[in-house]
Amino acid sequence: MKELINSLKGDKIIWAFVALLALFSFMPVFSASSNLAYMRHGSGNALTYLLKHAVQIFLGFIIIYQIHKIPYHYFRGISMFVLPIIWVLLFYTLLKGTVIDGANASRWMVIPLIGVSFQTSTLAAIVLYVYVARYLSKKRETPITFKSSLLDLWLPVFVTLAFILPANFSTAALIFAMVIMLAFIGKYPIKYIAIIIGTGIAAFFLFVIVVITFPDAFKNRVDTWKNRIENFTSDKPGEDDYQIEKAKIAIATGGIYGLGPGKSVQKNFLPQSSSDFIYAIIVEEYGLFGALAILGLYLLLMLRFVIAAHKANSLFGKLVVVGLGFPIVFQALINMAVAVELLPVTGQTLPLISSGGSSIWMTCIAIGIILSVTKKDDEIAQELDEKQKREEALQKLIDKQMQEDEAQDEDEYQEKVNQMKVSIKDNLTEEDSDDYSITENPMRAVRNKK
Repeated sequence: MKELINSLKGDKIIWAFVALLALFSFMPVFSASSNLAYMRHGSGNALTYLLKHAVQIFLGFIIIYQIHKIPYHYFRGISMFVLPIIWVLLFYTLLKGTVIDGANASRWMVIPLIGVSFQTSTLAAIVLYVYVARYLSKKRETPITFKSSLLDLWLPVFVTLAFILPANFSTAALIFAMVIMLAFIGKYPIKYIAIIIGTGIAAFFLFVIVVITFPDAFKNRVDTWKNRIENFTSDKPGEDDYQIEKAKIAIATGGIYGLGPGKSVQKNFLPQSSSDFIYAIIVEEYGLFGALAILGLYLLLMLRFVIAAHKANSLFGKLVVVGLGFPIVFQALINMAVAVELLPVTGQTLPLISSGGSSIWMTCIAIGIILSVTKKDDEIAQELDEKQKREEALQKLIDKQMQEDEAQDEDEYQEKVNQMKVSIKDNLTEEDSDDYSITENPMRAVRNKK
């Protein structure tokens, strides 16, 4: 276990928050899934859903681990090549996507052979955020003109949103808001941002007018949006109003301390108790303390994203952390706001807690890229530390070698002198030897005269 933890690179606090949210998800998912088990199997045994959720979480952490090992600057080029593929997937999903439970919400496509469905709009959001971060970081050193950015930046953004909007307004609105935030942080001129916001709003109303005029032209959810807004702003009963009322009852029943794990009552009445309205089940079972704990974890995670963005060593890294991290937290806040009727029903899940493989995996992809950015900083610091240690060790070896060489040179010199003396003695005649002796020891001549 210790070796596994040491192999995890990047911001360890982000790892910890993600692990806490994932571990906490097992209890509410297991509890809320009993309703699905009863409706679909008649048994009420949610063990199958718990095991499925465990597999999804496990695969999600494998995704995080594998992606966080990839240098984050690789995603700069990947986003350019993947974005056109995303458009094809979105277009296919819009025309042939899977409809869930008979609702007019063609957001999913099934992967051939393995039969796993995933929401293409969530993958599109990740790719688009990275693409926008790439453009803004690339153009930081040169002045941005509105004309050039229309083709290189905003055209891909609006094409992506155009494929998402008809089936998923909440996701399209969230993506648009996050892109605008990225543009602001990336110091895109504010006057141009105002123009883009106005253009986006005008395009949305134009879309609504076209749909109202030609209601059968293509698949859309304008009627659903209209009904949800009417239900939110009035007392008119409806399906969404029914879900909100049950969610509010669950929250009121939970009180301060909650009913206890697995003891929720409203899970038997909420249609999306394990996904869209799982926060209401959490409050019912764990009370105000549980609600604040989950909210606190997301806010702390957001704070850590801010710190990671500040510490990133490049503008691209900063924008990637903000562009991928903030939507996770904002989606969680939207889910909570819907549960307490601060917002109309949107269909946004609670990241890392709600059941659903595609939403978990897409969130894990985003977190893996963020950890790759933070890992880069750690690696640079580690490399500098290791480089300094190598230089110190090398200097010690050099000093030691120089000392050994000096000692060896002195020994060799003394040995050569001794050899020369021996060689001279061997080659001298007796007379020369006497002279040598005198030269070698002047006192010897004095002793011989005596």
